Amino acid sequence: MSFLDQYQDKTVLVTGGAGAIGSNLTRALAAVAKRVIVLDNLVASPRWNVPSLPNVLFVEGDILDEVKLKRVFFERPQIVFHLAAFFANQNSVDHPENDLMVNGMGTLRLMEYGVLQGIERFVYASSGCSIYGHAAPLPLTEDFMSMHLTTPYQITKMLGELYGNFFHHHYNLPVVKARFFNSYGPGEVPGQYRNVIPNFIYWAMKGLPLPITGTGEETRDFTWVGDITDGLLRAGVVPEAIGQEFNLASGREIQIRTLAERINAAVGNEAGIRFAEVRRWDTKKRLLASVDKARNLIGYAPDTQFEAGLDQTIAWFRDNWERIDHAAAFGPGASSAVRSLVVKKDS
Repeated sequence: MSFLDQYQDKTVLVTGGAGAIGSNLTRALAAVAKRVIVLDNLVASPRWNVPSLPNVLFVEGDILDEVKLKRVFFERPQIVFHLAAFFANQNSVDHPENDLMVNGMGTLRLMEYGVLQGIERFVYASSGCSIYGHAAPLPLTEDFMSMHLTTPYQITKMLGELYGNFFHHHYNLPVVKARFFNSYGPGEVPGQYRNVIPNFIYWAMKGLPLPITGTGEETRDFTWVGDITDGLLRAGVVPEAIGQEFNLASGREIQIRTLAERINAAVGNEAGIRFAEVRRWDTKKRLLASVDKARNLIGYAPDTQFEAGLDQTIAWFRDNWERIDHAAAFGPGASSAVRSLVVKKDS
């Protein structure tokens, strides 16, 4: 019997289900679960990203809206995947109060509803880039935590884990904490506060030089969205996951300069790269996570090669270019150089 069979008679709630991870998770759940409820306010992701399937109910709303929370919990979900967040580091630096309300109060309220509903599993989307700080030994393992955090987002992601510990021990809420690492793949629309890979692909397809903050020798543990989805599906039903935290990563380092050069080559962008000032909060020179605990605990086995995943992501951009170009959002707070280049190229 596959672990996926345990979803057959379940109703599942996915907050943030319009995002890249959320939409891929929703699609995977819809193939095995009785019903999937998606709650998303569409601030960071477009409506068209939510799968239109017979057993998927989409509710547009905020996790801070009590009416919307009552609406989705009225459907009596047995499993909750809490992916909704005020994303991410620079956004939280620019808007710390919004970050605290969404990532702090929003998570608290969802856990409260989870207790009242008596749900079977609450999977919390944490952030490996947040929990470990900048001085943790590599590869990053789950037994290390840092108090030296550099953004409100990192603080509130850790706050969510601490609330998870409290609700698990005090109310017996079956919480699982999954720590994501630099996810990428189909579903993530580029924007001012989005991840580097969708932004690099977007700018490269616009014929713009790719901006690297730092030397380009910095590394990240880029993780294919399908591998993260598989880890989440396991976290939702494997009994040994309850009360635990674990990394969902690839276990491989990729240099940012290597990433930029590969994207430029793949799309035929001759504009090259340019170097920009390091953001004050970005103190991590390298990121590499251990996935041993997730492998031993839930059978997590990331098997998508980075190069293959990147090619699939670029293909998704090409197939959905008009919608992506329309949805991409680089507002007043974005780099003036980026905004001027984009405007110039489009004019």
